[in-house]
Amino acid sequence: MAVIVVTGRGGAGKTTTTANLSTYLAMKEYRVLAVDGDLYLPNLGFHFALDTVKYTVHTLLKNPDIDPEWAIYKHKETGVYVMPGSTQLQDVLGISPKRLVDILEKVKYKFGVVFVDSPTGVPFDTLPTFQVANYQLIVVEIERSPIYSFETMVKNEIEKLKALGERYNLNIGVVLNKVRESADVVDKIIEAIEDDLNVPVLGWVPFDYNVPESINVGVPIVRYMSKSDAAIAFKEVGEVLEDWMFG
Repeated sequence: MAVIVVTGRGGAGKTTTTANLSTYLAMKEYRVLAVDGDLYLPNLGFHFALDTVKYTVHTLLKNPDIDPEWAIYKHKETGVYVMPGSTQLQDVLGISPKRLVDILEKVKYKFGVVFVDSPTGVPFDTLPTFQVANYQLIVVEIERSPIYSFETMVKNEIEKLKALGERYNLNIGVVLNKVRESADVVDKIIEAIEDDLNVPVLGWVPFDYNVPESINVGVPIVRYMSKSDAAIAFKEVGEVLEDWMFG
Protein backbone atom coordinates (compact mmCIF):
# COMPACT_ATOMS: atom_id res chain seq x y z
CA MET A 1 0.00 0.00 0.00
CA ALA A 2 1.31 3.45 -0.88
CA VAL A 3 -0.08 6.59 0.79
CA ILE A 4 0.52 10.10 -0.56
CA VAL A 5 0.24 12.78 2.16
CA VAL A 6 -0.63 16.26 0.89
CA THR A 7 -1.76 19.67 2.12
CA GLY A 8 -2.80 22.93 0.54
CA ARG A 9 -0.89 25.28 2.84
CA GLY A 10 2.41 25.22 4.67
CA GLY A 11 2.45 24.71 8.40
CA ALA A 12 -0.54 22.38 8.52
CA GLY A 13 1.54 19.56 9.97
CA LYS A 14 1.67 17.32 6.91
CA THR A 15 5.12 15.94 7.70
CA THR A 16 4.26 15.56 11.39
CA THR A 17 1.20 13.58 10.34
CA THR A 18 3.30 11.43 8.00
CA ALA A 19 5.83 10.71 10.74
CA ASN A 20 3.25 9.86 13.39
CA LEU A 21 0.99 7.68 11.27
CA SER A 22 4.08 5.85 10.01
CA THR A 23 5.13 5.34 13.61
CA TYR A 24 1.69 4.15 14.68
CA LEU A 25 1.58 1.47 12.00
CA ALA A 26 5.17 0.43 12.73
CA MET A 27 4.20 0.05 16.38
CA LYS A 28 1.39 -2.22 15.18
CA GLU A 29 4.13 -4.37 13.60
CA TYR A 30 3.60 -3.33 9.99
CA ARG A 31 6.76 -2.91 7.96
CA VAL A 32 6.56 0.79 7.13
CA LEU A 33 8.64 3.03 4.87
CA ALA A 34 8.36 6.81 5.03
CA VAL A 35 9.77 8.62 1.99
CA ASP A 36 10.52 12.34 1.82
CA GLY A 37 8.94 13.44 -1.44
CA ASP A 38 9.19 17.15 -0.67
CA LEU A 39 12.26 17.34 -2.84
CA TYR A 40 12.96 21.06 -2.66
CA LEU A 41 12.15 21.62 1.02
CA PRO A 42 12.68 18.20 2.62
CA ASN A 43 12.31 17.91 6.38
CA LEU A 44 11.00 14.43 7.09
CA GLY A 45 14.50 13.46 8.23
CA PHE A 46 14.31 15.96 11.10
CA HIS A 47 11.33 14.12 12.57
CA PHE A 48 13.45 10.97 12.87
CA ALA A 49 16.83 12.61 13.60
CA LEU A 50 18.05 11.50 10.16
CA ASP A 51 18.92 14.88 8.66
CA THR A 52 22.68 14.35 8.30
CA VAL A 53 22.86 10.90 6.71
CA LYS A 54 25.15 10.09 3.78
CA TYR A 55 22.62 8.69 1.31
CA THR A 56 19.23 10.27 0.65
CA VAL A 57 16.41 10.17 -1.88
CA HIS A 58 18.32 12.94 -3.67
CA THR A 59 21.34 10.65 -3.95
CA LEU A 60 19.15 8.11 -5.72
CA LEU A 61 17.59 10.71 -8.00
CA LYS A 62 21.02 11.86 -9.13
CA ASN A 63 22.58 8.43 -9.45
CA PRO A 64 20.25 5.60 -10.54
CA ASP A 65 23.06 3.06 -10.16
CA ILE A 66 22.97 3.35 -6.37
CA ASP A 67 20.96 0.68 -4.58
CA PRO A 68 17.89 2.34 -2.98
CA GLU A 69 18.51 0.26 0.15
CA TRP A 70 21.50 2.49 0.89
CA ALA A 71 19.16 5.44 1.44
CA ILE A 72 16.80 3.59 3.79
CA TYR A 73 17.42 3.82 7.54
CA LYS A 74 15.56 2.05 10.33
CA HIS A 75 14.67 4.45 13.12
CA LYS A 76 15.51 2.53 16.26
CA GLU A 77 12.97 4.22 18.56
CA THR A 78 9.96 3.61 16.32
CA GLY A 79 10.87 0.85 13.88
CA VAL A 80 9.94 3.04 10.91
CA TYR A 81 12.14 2.71 7.83
CA VAL A 82 12.90 6.19 6.52
CA MET A 83 14.18 7.46 3.18
CA PRO A 84 15.06 11.07 4.04
CA GLY A 85 15.83 13.91 1.70
CA SER A 86 18.92 16.08 1.59
CA THR A 87 18.84 19.59 3.01
CA GLN A 88 21.90 20.61 0.99
CA LEU A 89 21.16 23.02 -1.84
CA GLN A 90 23.63 21.40 -4.21
CA ASP A 91 21.78 18.09 -3.86
CA VAL A 92 18.42 19.64 -4.70
CA LEU A 93 19.49 21.31 -7.94
CA GLY A 94 19.08 19.44 -11.20
CA ILE A 95 16.98 16.53 -9.96
CA SER A 96 14.10 14.88 -11.81
CA PRO A 97 11.03 14.06 -9.70
CA LYS A 98 9.89 11.57 -12.35
CA ARG A 99 12.50 9.11 -11.11
CA LEU A 100 10.70 8.86 -7.78
CA VAL A 101 8.41 6.34 -9.42
CA ASP A 102 11.34 4.08 -10.32
CA ILE A 103 12.62 4.29 -6.75
CA LEU A 104 9.25 3.41 -5.25
CA GLU A 105 8.78 0.55 -7.69
CA LYS A 106 12.10 -0.93 -6.57
CA VAL A 107 11.37 -0.82 -2.84
CA LYS A 108 7.62 -0.83 -2.24
CA TYR A 109 7.22 -4.62 -2.47
CA LYS A 110 9.45 -4.95 0.61
CA PHE A 111 7.06 -2.94 2.79
CA GLY A 112 3.48 -3.32 3.91
CA VAL A 113 2.91 0.43 3.81
CA VAL A 114 4.82 3.23 2.10
CA PHE A 115 4.10 6.85 3.06
CA VAL A 116 5.22 9.59 0.67
CA ASP A 117 5.45 13.04 2.23
CA SER A 118 4.54 15.55 -0.49
CA PRO A 119 5.32 19.25 -0.91
CA THR A 120 2.80 21.93 0.00
CA GLY A 121 0.19 22.91 -2.57
CA VAL A 122 -0.05 21.11 -5.89
CA PRO A 123 2.48 18.31 -5.25
CA PHE A 124 4.53 18.56 -8.42
CA ASP A 125 7.48 16.76 -6.81
CA THR A 126 5.44 13.66 -6.03
CA LEU A 127 2.85 13.89 -8.80
CA PRO A 128 4.47 11.06 -10.79
CA THR A 129 4.12 8.76 -7.77
CA PHE A 130 0.34 9.19 -7.72
CA GLN A 131 0.18 6.54 -10.43
CA VAL A 132 1.61 3.89 -8.08
CA ALA A 133 -0.25 5.03 -4.94
CA ASN A 134 -3.43 3.64 -3.41
CA TYR A 135 -4.39 6.32 -0.89
CA GLN A 136 -4.27 10.10 -0.52
CA LEU A 137 -4.38 11.81 2.85
CA ILE A 138 -5.19 15.52 2.86
CA VAL A 139 -3.96 17.29 6.01
CA VAL A 140 -5.80 20.50 6.86
CA GLU A 141 -5.24 23.12 9.54
CA ILE A 142 -8.57 24.87 9.98
CA GLU A 143 -7.50 27.48 12.53
CA ARG A 144 -6.19 29.91 9.94
CA SER A 145 -9.55 30.05 8.17
CA PRO A 146 -12.37 31.90 9.99
CA ILE A 147 -15.43 29.73 10.35
CA TYR A 148 -17.47 32.12 8.20
CA SER A 149 -15.09 31.55 5.25
CA PHE A 150 -14.64 27.83 5.83
CA GLU A 151 -16.57 26.87 2.71
CA THR A 152 -14.19 28.95 0.61
CA MET A 153 -11.20 27.29 2.26
CA VAL A 154 -12.68 23.88 1.51
CA LYS A 155 -13.04 24.74 -2.17
CA ASN A 156 -9.53 26.17 -2.40
CA GLU A 157 -7.79 23.41 -0.49
CA ILE A 158 -9.56 20.12 0.06
CA GLU A 159 -11.64 20.11 -3.09
CA LYS A 160 -8.72 20.74 -5.46
CA LEU A 161 -6.47 18.15 -3.83
CA LYS A 162 -9.37 15.69 -3.75
CA ALA A 163 -9.88 16.21 -7.49
CA LEU A 164 -6.21 15.40 -8.01
CA GLY A 165 -6.53 12.15 -6.10
CA GLU A 166 -9.69 11.26 -7.99
CA ARG A 167 -7.83 11.68 -11.25
CA TYR A 168 -5.60 8.80 -10.19
CA ASN A 169 -8.45 6.78 -8.65
CA LEU A 170 -7.02 7.02 -5.14
CA ASN A 171 -8.89 6.38 -1.92
CA ILE A 172 -9.05 9.81 -0.30
CA GLY A 173 -9.28 10.83 3.34
CA VAL A 174 -8.85 14.00 5.39
CA VAL A 175 -7.05 14.61 8.68
CA LEU A 176 -7.71 17.86 10.60
CA ASN A 177 -4.60 18.95 12.48
CA LYS A 178 -3.61 21.56 15.08
CA VAL A 179 -7.21 22.09 16.18
CA ARG A 180 -7.49 24.80 18.85
CA GLU A 181 -10.33 27.33 19.02
CA SER A 182 -12.27 25.34 16.44
CA ALA A 183 -12.60 22.37 18.79
CA ASP A 184 -16.11 23.55 19.71
CA VAL A 185 -17.27 23.32 16.10
CA VAL A 186 -15.01 20.59 14.76
CA ASP A 187 -17.88 18.10 14.54
CA LYS A 188 -19.80 20.52 12.30
CA ILE A 189 -16.71 21.01 10.15
CA ILE A 190 -16.28 17.25 9.78
CA GLU A 191 -19.93 16.92 8.85
CA ALA A 192 -19.58 19.64 6.22
CA ILE A 193 -16.54 17.95 4.66
CA GLU A 194 -18.11 14.51 4.60
CA ASP A 195 -21.54 15.65 3.40
CA ASP A 196 -20.55 18.34 0.90
CA LEU A 197 -17.39 16.77 -0.52
CA ASN A 198 -18.19 13.11 0.04
CA VAL A 199 -14.79 12.38 1.52
CA PRO A 200 -14.20 10.75 4.93
CA VAL A 201 -12.46 12.56 7.77
CA LEU A 202 -10.26 10.02 9.55
CA GLY A 203 -10.01 12.17 12.66
CA TRP A 204 -8.71 15.38 14.16
CA VAL A 205 -5.61 16.18 16.16
CA PRO A 206 -5.47 18.99 18.75
CA PHE A 207 -2.72 21.56 18.87
CA ASP A 208 -0.12 20.27 21.32
CA TYR A 209 2.96 22.15 22.53
CA ASN A 210 4.72 18.81 23.03
CA VAL A 211 4.88 18.17 19.29
CA PRO A 212 7.71 20.67 18.52
CA GLU A 213 9.71 19.12 21.35
CA SER A 214 9.27 15.66 19.86
CA ILE A 215 10.46 16.94 16.47
CA ASN A 216 13.54 18.48 18.08
CA VAL A 217 14.31 15.15 19.74
CA GLY A 218 13.71 13.25 16.51
CA VAL A 219 11.07 10.88 17.87
CA PRO A 220 7.44 11.28 16.70
CA ILE A 221 5.02 12.23 19.48
CA VAL A 222 3.12 8.92 19.47
CA ARG A 223 6.31 7.27 20.71
CA TYR A 224 8.02 10.19 22.46
CA MET A 225 5.10 11.19 24.68
CA SER A 226 2.45 8.55 24.12
CA LYS A 227 -0.08 9.98 26.60
CA SER A 228 -0.04 13.54 25.26
CA ASP A 229 -3.16 14.90 23.61
CA ALA A 230 -1.68 14.84 20.10
CA ALA A 231 -0.27 11.33 20.55
CA ILE A 232 -3.63 9.96 21.63
CA ALA A 233 -5.35 11.65 18.69
CA PHE A 234 -2.77 10.46 16.15
CA LYS A 235 -3.21 6.91 17.44
CA GLU A 236 -6.97 7.22 17.01
CA VAL A 237 -6.46 8.45 13.44
CA GLY A 238 -4.03 5.58 12.93
CA GLU A 239 -6.63 3.05 14.07
CA VAL A 240 -9.12 4.39 11.54
CA LEU A 241 -6.46 4.43 8.82
CA GLU A 242 -5.44 0.85 9.59
CA ASP A 243 -9.04 -0.34 9.42
CA TRP A 244 -9.59 1.65 6.22
CA MET A 245 -6.57 0.13 4.53
CA PHE A 246 -6.59 -3.43 5.85
CA GLY A 247 -10.14 -4.01 7.10
